[in-house]
Amino acid sequence: MDMYNQPWIGRKMQVVASTDATLLGRRGTVVNESRNTVSLLEGERTLVLNKASITFTVDDSDVVIEGAMVGQRPEDRIHRTYRKA
Repeated sequence: MDMYNQPWIGRKMQVVASTDATLLGRRGTVVNESRNTVSLLEGERTLVLNKASITFTVDDSDVVIEGAMVGQRPEDRIHRTYRKA
């Protein structure tokens, strides 16, 4: 199963690129995901990130995910086929 199609809640996520420079390098545990956002637990703070503005990795994987490509509900994203670049 591809990283795009796996559930992300409970996994570690790191932002590798963003339109907002303050988000670069942020990492934490995914605690919630909606159609447009991902919530990260970073220490004791919860950050809500807009998927469309970030590029990230999950669990130190080599797969870099563009947030704009995965702008669906998690339950829809799991069954979708994604085109590889």
